[in-house]
Amino acid sequence: MTDTYKNYIDGEWVTARSGETFESVEPADTDRVLGQFQRSTEEDAQRAIEAANEAQEQWQSLSRIDRAAYIEEVFKILEQRTDELGELVSRECGKELSEGKADVVEAIHMLQYAFGNARQPTGEVVESEIPAKDSYVHRQPAGVVASITPWNFPIAIPIWLIAIPLIEGNTVVWKPAEQTPKCAVKLMEVFDEAGIPDGVINMITGYGEDSGAPLVSSNDVDSVLFTGSAKVGQMIQKDVAVQGDKQCACEMGGKNAIIVTEDADMDIAVHSAIMSAYKTTGQRCVSAERVLVHEDVIDEFQQRFVSAAEKINYGHPVEDDVFMGPLVDDAQVEKTKEWNQRVRDLDAAEVLVDRETDIGEEHADGRFVGPFAYRIEYDDDIDVLHEEVFGPHVAIMPYSDLDEAIEIHNSVEYGLAMAICTEDYRKARRARQDCEVGLGYVNLPSIGAEVHLPFGGVKKSGSGIASGKDIIRAVTHRKAWTVNNEKDIEMAQGLSADIFRGSDE
Repeated sequence: MTDTYKNYIDGEWVTARSGETFESVEPADTDRVLGQFQRSTEEDAQRAIEAANEAQEQWQSLSRIDRAAYIEEVFKILEQRTDELGELVSRECGKELSEGKADVVEAIHMLQYAFGNARQPTGEVVESEIPAKDSYVHRQPAGVVASITPWNFPIAIPIWLIAIPLIEGNTVVWKPAEQTPKCAVKLMEVFDEAGIPDGVINMITGYGEDSGAPLVSSNDVDSVLFTGSAKVGQMIQKDVAVQGDKQCACEMGGKNAIIVTEDADMDIAVHSAIMSAYKTTGQRCVSAERVLVHEDVIDEFQQRFVSAAEKINYGHPVEDDVFMGPLVDDAQVEKTKEWNQRVRDLDAAEVLVDRETDIGEEHADGRFVGPFAYRIEYDDDIDVLHEEVFGPHVAIMPYSDLDEAIEIHNSVEYGLAMAICTEDYRKARRARQDCEVGLGYVNLPSIGAEVHLPFGGVKKSGSGIASGKDIIRAVTHRKAWTVNNEKDIEMAQGLSADIFRGSDE
């Protein structure tokens, strides 16, 4: 019999008011059902918002140190459950086992960073132009934060968008991705066990249009944090913009690239490109779907890249020696196959690797799509070179000089991550200066976030404040405070403080 799991609202496990549920299955074996989950609606979202609002004032009244103590307890419990939850991540979202565990470890690192950061100042002391005055900037919590998170990092990214907001004195309503609701329930069990006061953290499972959209549009939500597709993120940004009094931070994917220069170490370049293109089956916002290779070395790079891609082992993510697991759902399978076919139909493209259906009968019930790669000259009119596929799909393109490589790199509407493989520090610096991105790597894959570094992009990729210390700006508001320490009043900018000028008094 399939287990049924509930929402977590105001410290209690509760069913959705509609009484409807949906199921989660393993993408590697869709016959295996992981559970039934609440299909929440606007009514459930509002119930969670009300609980968060009621708890916020009391939560804010605690010191940052006391709030951080709860987060430290979450860290201790999660650390004990790393292997268990790591396997669940692999089974529910399809990442191979080391990636599933790394997802949980990344969450643990963020918790460590968050509760450690609680003893660091978040305000500023600002020098006044008047010697008798002291000025400083104080930060206060926004209030209720809606955290809407994706399926591809179902433990790590929720912690990014929950831990720091809580420490800053906000309460949270969390809407996890509908593809990974069991990971969400199990993570919420950790918060519950840690003893965080009722209403401080709430979770509702369901679909974005049913339960995520009401969080964004609610007048009782003060800040929205989102990681996901550009299409949904832009809708959220537009909705928040017209409300005027709500803050928003969105991280929304990319069409990332690796630049391989003529002097690159070819071992590093091929290794970095394979990791960037195919790790997590290409389902990372920082995955590289474009590899730009100098014309002098592209033939050697291509031969070595194809050889490596042809040897990639993909299958059930908990099996030994698996590099790639399945795609997460049927929609992603259909989308990836559609973009692969568009490339096959292009006269300008030479397909180099096509392992789309290269999987054994034992995995016939899984959502598997193998590595795909092609060589093509850059063409501004070819949509597949500009649109995010979010699958194991990569274009290899030649360029003649670094100016051209940077021009091609910047030709897309996204600007999240990039890497450059070079032995020339001047070229690396040029890429740092001129490539339009939020994250850059030298002689590394374009994947691999560290929690203490900012994470986010530019252009269509988002606002650039989705993680690390920068997220504090999205979940607090500033107060500039000035104190006069003298009996007399002296104003800045030479403004007269004489209110009796011309008077006999």
